[in-house]
Amino acid sequence: MKRLTLCRNLLGNFRSLLVLAVQLTFIIMPVHSQIPEANYDESKVPVFDLPDPLLMQNGSAVNGAAQWWNQRRPEIMSLFEREVYGKTPHRDIHTEFVVIQHASPAFGGKAIRKEVKAYFTRDRKGPFMTILMYLPRSVKPVPVFVGLNFNGNHTVADDPEITLSTSWNAADNPRGQDSLSWPVEHIIDRGFGVATVFYGDIDPDYDDGFVNGIHPLFYAAGQSKPAPDEWGAIGAWAWGLSRVFDYLLTDKDVDASKVAVIGHSRLGKAAVWAGAQDQRFAMVISNNSGCGGVALSKRAFGETVAAINTRFPHWFCDNFNQYNHNENALPLDQHMLVSLIAPRPVYIASAAEDLWADPYGEFLAALYADKVYKFLGTEGLSVTRQPALNRPAAATIGYHIRTGKHAITRYDWDRYIDFAEMHFNQKPLP
Repeated sequence: MKRLTLCRNLLGNFRSLLVLAVQLTFIIMPVHSQIPEANYDESKVPVFDLPDPLLMQNGSAVNGAAQWWNQRRPEIMSLFEREVYGKTPHRDIHTEFVVIQHASPAFGGKAIRKEVKAYFTRDRKGPFMTILMYLPRSVKPVPVFVGLNFNGNHTVADDPEITLSTSWNAADNPRGQDSLSWPVEHIIDRGFGVATVFYGDIDPDYDDGFVNGIHPLFYAAGQSKPAPDEWGAIGAWAWGLSRVFDYLLTDKDVDASKVAVIGHSRLGKAAVWAGAQDQRFAMVISNNSGCGGVALSKRAFGETVAAINTRFPHWFCDNFNQYNHNENALPLDQHMLVSLIAPRPVYIASAAEDLWADPYGEFLAALYADKVYKFLGTEGLSVTRQPALNRPAAATIGYHIRTGKHAITRYDWDRYIDFAEMHFNQKPLP
């Protein structure tokens, strides 16, 4: 009996290690080692045609803003729902916000810290997420940047009062390990608040068959996975960002008319998709979001549709697989995703060494969305060529390409805060 128990324990440990190895393969292994045939040569970018966001699918031109809002924009939204991200369920589920930290002092008293649990089942036994907030004491109500984090709320700042994240893949990560990506005190000093959630609270980032996150809460009777045109993980993360906004509407310390949704890399994809779907977000910020974010898919430069669907089959809807090695068949491209944000301000940022994310393709998405922004009466993009390194261009569409690699840096944050100050009429603190 003891031997049998020992064998079972060893088998259980082996299975746990195997699951961990699979997760690490998706999360840690460098992308370049996965797809060695990626193209980084502009001369080898295929010839492609981009759909015109101001032409209806029947070929007729959009005639005025009313037709954009009532016909063309819903048409484009439907394409992204069906072909790329999947439909987000419209079913309302019970969401209960419970404040577990009320205005605790932080950063020497210059800020307050809040923590809010968002429960998605009435018995509180199902999935839930924890919102971590820092707000400056001297600004009320305060504009806020909302974004998901990669490694747990406790990694955002070296603050022992942050509740330790214990959901998927987070508990062992050191406190404050991502503080360079989240310069919270600096953001506070400039008069803005921060609200963040660990993305694994909403849906774990591995191909688990959609059983461990929020997806099962939305299944119809007898359903065990999303349909081919229903949401994957990016759709779920975007849904979670909108639930953060739901809470912010109830918080008197927050100016809900000045909320910017922000994300880096895969979480940049989620942020842009959230901003496209939820027009309550006053500003959208994409940091190195790349393929499936704002980089043009039809360029097939760096990460491709096939590469991203192969490595991360859980991110998009299954219908997106039909465009593996077949980008020219796409009836859309990511400039149209940026167009869905119009006329709200959007900022797109690239990094010179982040070729996998296709910096030029990210810029082109901004450039080709410009016509929609101008059609709706805004300034649009202020340049027609990709700016020089570290020379931001900011109008209603903002863009910069900085020196460095795939990351979100203090330089990036300063540009986003500058942009928010400009559009939110927010004066920096003295």
